[in-house]
Amino acid sequence: MVAAAAIAAPSLSLPKSDFLQNAAFANNPSSQCLVGVSRNGPLHPKVSSKRREGVNVVVAAASSNTSSRFYLNFTGFPFPLGPFLNRRTIRSEVVKGCIWTFEQEQALGFSSVSTNIRMTAIKLKSGGLWIHAPIAPTKECIELVKDLGAPVEYIVLPTFAYEHKIFVGPFSRKFPKAKVWVAPRQWSWPINLPLQFFGIFGAKTLQDEDMSTPWSDEIEQKVLSSPEVGIGPYVEVAFYHNRSRTLLVTDAVIFVPRQPPECISTESLLESAKNGLAVKLLSKGKDVPDEPVVDNNLNRQKGWERMVLQILFLGPSNLLEPNATFAQMSQKLIVSPIVRTLVFSKVPEKVRDWIDRIVRDWQFKRIIPAHFAAPVNVGRSDLLAAFAFLDDLLGERYVTRPSLSLLFTSLMGRAASYFPPDDMKTLSSLDGFLVSVGAVKKTVSGRKQ
Repeated sequence: MVAAAAIAAPSLSLPKSDFLQNAAFANNPSSQCLVGVSRNGPLHPKVSSKRREGVNVVVAAASSNTSSRFYLNFTGFPFPLGPFLNRRTIRSEVVKGCIWTFEQEQALGFSSVSTNIRMTAIKLKSGGLWIHAPIAPTKECIELVKDLGAPVEYIVLPTFAYEHKIFVGPFSRKFPKAKVWVAPRQWSWPINLPLQFFGIFGAKTLQDEDMSTPWSDEIEQKVLSSPEVGIGPYVEVAFYHNRSRTLLVTDAVIFVPRQPPECISTESLLESAKNGLAVKLLSKGKDVPDEPVVDNNLNRQKGWERMVLQILFLGPSNLLEPNATFAQMSQKLIVSPIVRTLVFSKVPEKVRDWIDRIVRDWQFKRIIPAHFAAPVNVGRSDLLAAFAFLDDLLGERYVTRPSLSLLFTSLMGRAASYFPPDDMKTLSSLDGFLVSVGAVKKTVSGRKQ
């Protein structure tokens, strides 16, 4: 969701994962990561078992050799996406023998703000892998994919967002036999470049509720394709894996974990814990001590909390003491404040249609977003609660669910939709400015487009 900050500079790419810090997103305790031998020879995974809040987690990394994590990337506008040279990959098994997640750190330019970006692999009945939202294809990442012992059959780009699009071409070249599918209405900014510019060739386009895809009997899809919310449309494809009852989204919802994701480096966390310029500007007028940052759990946690608040709000009210706002924003399923303010509030009816179709047709019991925590063990009522703010925007123009369901969603949605007003000031001001210069639109009705 680092690119969620980029959406603020008008609607670039949008909106992260410590595993299992709360029962709400706990893996099956009996699940284990598969490790073994890659096609290129012996693979010596580094496996660590951790116990957090009563849940055992096994994570795997191919090695601690930094050369296997090398990936050169200095692209991105207006902020390049880091890390620029090395990306550690963490693999975790979500559903035994069926679903795996792969995570890397993703940083916003030269800042001290990082989060995680997630790729998901699902093993199909054919024995092949279906890859959702590829990440940087480092040697370590590719070894961890090949170690699953299944060929990659399909590579799916579920969004228009640059932070995900940038890796599809390089990843697909590692698996040349795989077929590439992309979300419709691809675009980029400030120059609208064709997919070929990103190294994506011969891709097929995902269509809403398309039952002719080669995976349709196992994985269903629903497309949110909004009218232009500014300089371009917001496009995201949600997927549902029937057998595991798993919902996959990209940036629609997030669950901020209490502790930082495994893939974010200690160096990044400690850099964020320093009282730099951003902290001095966002300290509510308090004196900001200029003191060295030592490596301990307290400073790592402070670094993580500061990262989260900057990702969610751009300019939170108090970076010096972030814990109070962080506590209000973490450990619950929410729509990111940036996505909610600059995107979903512009096309509430389109978004409501999409969410209601997801809730009506798919009986999911977990969600895997592309950022922050995953899997998040929640159901349909939790998703409705996260989007309860749409009802306030739509008012009486949109009442289709039973009154009891609306009441229940309203009660849950109060907590999910509450964002501290002081922290929202910068984002609200930015929204007003972008509307005034025509970079984003005011709230519009998707039904009228």
